[in-house]
Amino acid sequence: MKLKLIVPMLFIVAAIGQSCVSTKKYKELQSNYNQLDSANRNMKRKYLTSERNLAVVNNRVQSLEEQIASERASAKSLQDALDKCLNSSNQGNVNISKLVDEINRSNKYIQQLVNAKNKSDSLNMVLTNNLTRSLSQQEMRDVDVKVLKGVVYISLSDNMLYKSGSYEISDRANETLSKIAKIIMDYNNYDVLIEGNTDNVPISQKNIRNNWDLSALRASSVVQALQNNFNVDPKRLTAGGRGEYNPVADNSTDAGRAKNRRTEIIITPKLDQFMDLIGKAPEEKQ
Repeated sequence: MKLKLIVPMLFIVAAIGQSCVSTKKYKELQSNYNQLDSANRNMKRKYLTSERNLAVVNNRVQSLEEQIASERASAKSLQDALDKCLNSSNQGNVNISKLVDEINRSNKYIQQLVNAKNKSDSLNMVLTNNLTRSLSQQEMRDVDVKVLKGVVYISLSDNMLYKSGSYEISDRANETLSKIAKIIMDYNNYDVLIEGNTDNVPISQKNIRNNWDLSALRASSVVQALQNNFNVDPKRLTAGGRGEYNPVADNSTDAGRAKNRRTEIIITPKLDQFMDLIGKAPEEKQ
């Protein structure tokens, strides 16, 4: 009789023990998920801030170009007016002198704007040349460097940068990142946005919900490598993920998906470098 009671009790104890182990594992997974979710939200906030800053930089560059065109048109109009005065019968010398002064001020401002734009373009070209010269032929197959609207884009393939199916930096990527980090540190007046991109194939891994998470985690891995391994000032760095929504090729082919799986290091001049020039028109004499 006692034996019959003992056997069910053993089953009950075993069931309770299994339940406790399952609950503990669930709490551990829930904690990991909460940490990842919080980190992802923080990265998205930083990424949105960098996107806004990048848009402002592009607007500033466009504004410089528009002001140059406007000032050139104004100078031409003033020159036409001066020619008309010189060809007319004895217009007052005072008006001619005033026109000459206005033309000179306008030309000086045009040259100031042109010099500022040329300086930014020259710095970007030197930065790009220095980087490409430091990379090997093998590295150049996985790295694409270009300049668009005053901004330097360094695109790195995921095959070179990460371990397979992971957001951890691969060993072979460290040498390439060290060369990029040196360029970043040499040009310390530039900010750096690390932007992760994926193809449109859904991700299926624990604690990674979708391509948004994967792209943000990959960008964060690069930021932390630049900071921890190569001593880049973290105040200059921002990590952001764009998921599958910024493709550069057709996702319907293997080659297109490979191009879309990339991480871009975007190097931009700091905004305050433009603020001293934008809106500073030539001073008029009283």
